Amino acid sequence: MCARCLEVTRRSLLAGGGAAAAALHAGVATARIRPQDMVPLVGPGYHPAERDEIGLWKEMERVEEEVAGSNLLITDPRITGYLQNLIGTVGGPAAKDFRIYLARIPEFNAMMFPTGFAVVFSGLLLRMRDEAQLAGVIAHEAGHFLRRHMIRSWRDQKRKTDLFSIGAMLAGIGGAGAGVYLGDYVQLAELGTILSLFRYSREMEAEADAIGIRNLAAAGYEPMAMSTIWQQLIGEEEASARYRGKHRHKGGLFDTHPSEGSRLVDLKADALELTVPGKVYDRHRDRYLATIGPIRPMLLDDQVKLNDPGASQYLIETLAQDGWDGLLRFNEGEVWRLRNRPGDATRAAQSYAAAVAYPDAPADAWRWHGISLMKQGRGAEAKAAFARYLTMKPDAPDAAWVRQMAG
Repeated sequence: MCARCLEVTRRSLLAGGGAAAAALHAGVATARIRPQDMVPLVGPGYHPAERDEIGLWKEMERVEEEVAGSNLLITDPRITGYLQNLIGTVGGPAAKDFRIYLARIPEFNAMMFPTGFAVVFSGLLLRMRDEAQLAGVIAHEAGHFLRRHMIRSWRDQKRKTDLFSIGAMLAGIGGAGAGVYLGDYVQLAELGTILSLFRYSREMEAEADAIGIRNLAAAGYEPMAMSTIWQQLIGEEEASARYRGKHRHKGGLFDTHPSEGSRLVDLKADALELTVPGKVYDRHRDRYLATIGPIRPMLLDDQVKLNDPGASQYLIETLAQDGWDGLLRFNEGEVWRLRNRPGDATRAAQSYAAAVAYPDAPADAWRWHGISLMKQGRGAEAKAAFARYLTMKPDAPDAAWVRQMAG
């Protein structure tokens, strides 16, 4: 692999343009655009008729080929089918034309491309507490397509940007389509770079919010779900900054999204207008968790290994507001164990002990509970924990060692 490929990391992927491209991560309008004032500018089966947009679509078709062939994609048909159904539910009149892909990258991000395909990062799925929140993110992304923000932004950028630079970006993004393998992270970083050309204005972001929340409500979801996402994300950023002894960075993802900012206020005002008085909304948390259940351990593990204890602990505690379980308690213990500051071993041991009290505790919770008990001199209890681990995971790579510890 080339030296450039080795330099690409998950963080640099976002810095390379994913954050600029993610529709949910851009600016705020100074005056609220009301949902009832937003109408779709495209219908089902939309195809461009103007020359520059036709050319853009051809390049984006090559981009989609690249995305569809990436080794970073999560291809579980139950999960991908669920996402496809969801965008078909909240995507407005063009809903059936959308395609959606799930990439295993533990960051909050989602991108809508000009031809109607979207890429969702796995870290976004982890952060959603229920289906209503996820539907809100996807509805916003679809809103950019319905209001034709991509081509409007593209034309604006062409007036301001060196056309040769744009051409080079388009040529580079088609690398995999031309048979040049760049590596999966590099490919997705290039996608972020090309999407940085579609910098949505504050007015466009407000339009996507307004039409997205309208479609969300029309599909029967609780409109207030969209504003709760922002509160959670801002809280996570603040927790991460506190752990590092810094102030929350107001640039990048949250450039114009302070918790008291106008976007949060506007989303809440939109939600109040669209909420049906007296209606009891089902946010479909159980259905959501049942769908992502097979990959939820992986999502949590990926997050914990980012080595951002402040963000990880905040995220776990946020998810636990809907109820603790063995998986969340185990990963809480992993946060403390991997941080490894004075007192963290005790905290981790307490979390592992709490985890194994739940019927859904993963096998590794019993392993680390046993190790913690051994360190405390509670040999008999440790052996029982190890025995439980071996029952759940008899072919574990460390099974021989654990059997020896268990006597």
